[in-house]
Amino acid sequence: MKSITKKIPNKPGIYWFSKKGEKIYVGKAGLLKKRIASYFRTKDPRIFEMVGEADNVSFKKAGSVLEAVILEANAIKKYLPKYNIKEKDNRSFVYLVIPKEDFPRPFIARGREVEKYASKNNVFGPYQSYRILKIALNLARKIFPFGMCRPNQGKPCFDYQIGLCPGICVGAISKKDYQKNIKNLTLLFKGEHKRLFKKLKKTDPKAFYALKHVQDVALISNSKIGNWKLKIGNSVQRIEGFDISHLHGSEPVGAMSVFINGEADNSKYRLFKIRNMENKFDDMAMLSEILERRFNHDEWGKPDVVLIDGGRNQITAAKNVLAKRNIFVPVIGIVKILGHSGSAAEGDKLYFQNTKPSVKKILLTSRQVLQQVRNEAHRFAISFQRRKRKI
Repeated sequence: MKSITKKIPNKPGIYWFSKKGEKIYVGKAGLLKKRIASYFRTKDPRIFEMVGEADNVSFKKAGSVLEAVILEANAIKKYLPKYNIKEKDNRSFVYLVIPKEDFPRPFIARGREVEKYASKNNVFGPYQSYRILKIALNLARKIFPFGMCRPNQGKPCFDYQIGLCPGICVGAISKKDYQKNIKNLTLLFKGEHKRLFKKLKKTDPKAFYALKHVQDVALISNSKIGNWKLKIGNSVQRIEGFDISHLHGSEPVGAMSVFINGEADNSKYRLFKIRNMENKFDDMAMLSEILERRFNHDEWGKPDVVLIDGGRNQITAAKNVLAKRNIFVPVIGIVKILGHSGSAAEGDKLYFQNTKPSVKKILLTSRQVLQQVRNEAHRFAISFQRRKRKI
């Protein structure tokens, strides 16, 4: 079986070990070749037992880690591989539940309670990790927005303000259009990805592109994000990202994203309407304004790192605001080389201020986290600015 791994690509996908044609273990990977090869170097007695029992290993490529996570769950449901369910019962798994309603609010259910939902809802799983399913659902929600609020409740929910809810709370989306999002979400979690991509390519090219290029590194449990706390310890727990958005000076706004231990915490995100309109063409002045207003709120807690979407001028402006308040935390600027339309693979340039060499070294190896912090601040700011133009 070691010779088989030479033919395996370093691409996302699922893999399975089998014995006499029966699948005995199914797993997912961001890098198939690296993950499968690791099974032949392990000292874990349980893995050693499984590999020793298997007589073949196979794989299936996926377009992304998000797709691989969903394919893994569907394969476990279909084949019930004994090493996936060994020492587990149904209570240990988690499931995605999408109610059959006009404006359904998807949610995650534990295995012990999923039976009561099975008859009147669409149920997907089993998933072996609540965290992984939660991240997968959050990624999918950015492409196919759905609400967690009550329809026509009279005031916009927080998720609507950050672009995750399509507006069922304020009647901004019809039942027909909302159901389109839910049908696409259902196809995604059913694992019918070819059908979904074919459909989106014709009807929604923007969603097609977003799904093709989804940033899903956090779905791999042994990724830099998954090991964030282990690598950095208590020196960098909270990163705050800041961005400005306006259209030729109109409706200028600012946004703050917050990541705790390498993962987004959108309950702590904040929006800022620029008050001093004399500065509407001065990004540095607008950045200074939102930072001054943010650091008027001690009750929000203190960041361990401040990340600015911009270069040296922006981080100098940020550093000056912080220095006035005797706050001396690392300030990082991040600039996408080809602008926000470029991909993460095309690179970013990082600028550092007030950063210890040891912390700087670790942050450089966790570039993907910084990219996600920046991307969230940018998305948050631009979605708010666009809604303001529509009002």
